[in-house]
Amino acid sequence: MQALTQSLRKTALDFGFSAIGITTPHAIPQAADRLRAFLAADHHGQMDWMADREAWRGDPSALWPQAKSVVMLAEAYTPATNPLAGLEHPSQGVISAYAQGKDYHDLVKRRLKRLGRWLIDQQACEIKVFVDTAPVMEKPLAQAAGLGWQGKHTNLLSRDLGNWVFLGAIFTTLDLPADAPETSHCGNCTACLDICPTKAFPAPYQLDARRCISYLTIEHKGPVDPDLRALMGNRIYGCDDCLAACPWNKFAVAASEMGYQPKIGLPDLADLAMLDDAAFRARFAGSPIKRIGRDRFVRNVLYAIGNSRDPNLIPHAQRLTQDADPTVADAALWALARLTNPV
Repeated sequence: MQALTQSLRKTALDFGFSAIGITTPHAIPQAADRLRAFLAADHHGQMDWMADREAWRGDPSALWPQAKSVVMLAEAYTPATNPLAGLEHPSQGVISAYAQGKDYHDLVKRRLKRLGRWLIDQQACEIKVFVDTAPVMEKPLAQAAGLGWQGKHTNLLSRDLGNWVFLGAIFTTLDLPADAPETSHCGNCTACLDICPTKAFPAPYQLDARRCISYLTIEHKGPVDPDLRALMGNRIYGCDDCLAACPWNKFAVAASEMGYQPKIGLPDLADLAMLDDAAFRARFAGSPIKRIGRDRFVRNVLYAIGNSRDPNLIPHAQRLTQDADPTVADAALWALARLTNPV
């Protein structure tokens, strides 16, 4: 298997992956307890799917008992410019770097399937590929495979890649030699914790998703807690603050996949507030943004409008107070109050 493994590593890099590591489905025994504590603290918020498949998520061997190895792949999407620069333009919306291009689920899965087919051609086996949508704890598995470690912001980071990476997994019935796990190299640094606008980290290496702007703008349904709305600034889809603050990004590699090149930039909030469902779907076709739907997206835009202090946006907030979606109408009323009665 040693020769096959060496060839697999080379082929993965040739296919465009930034890094590859191999581990076993039994390599993260601590994951189940950590997940259980996360769920018990209700830190998952409305993400009920995390609890629904807790057994599979906490134990990769339960997901597919026939698997003997897990091949973990990392793919860089490093932004070419500072993703925090948009925060200085409050009349425009900031969208997370990972969502600026094509949907990474499609791009990473396509590459995973290609590599999986290559592996099957080399030696008969079975495989399953996963990219973020299955009950697989990619980050602990990636650390076990030596790709990096989960930093204090709970995201994977690497001395060679920084933390701007997507992760994918190939489960296989082949018994491949496993790599040594990585250990934390965060030291005393707390840059990612200190920069968080909503203080979503109750402790290092712990995240309360209910306060995370990425969760609030993407996963959270309905109105956001008024105390958190003002802290969201002009972030309308995701948040890159803790990722951008990491000093290890000085070693980040450039994204090689052209599909990750930014196409959205900093859109004007006024334009986004005008989107109806059809226009929203057309504008964000092929983007991960499309999955949250028009109403949740425009809700986020209205929170940003309320935080903008731009009186030119008052008519947009006023118009949406009559929106058919009650959450959008609530956000519009909040934004209008902020703009007409600034504190």
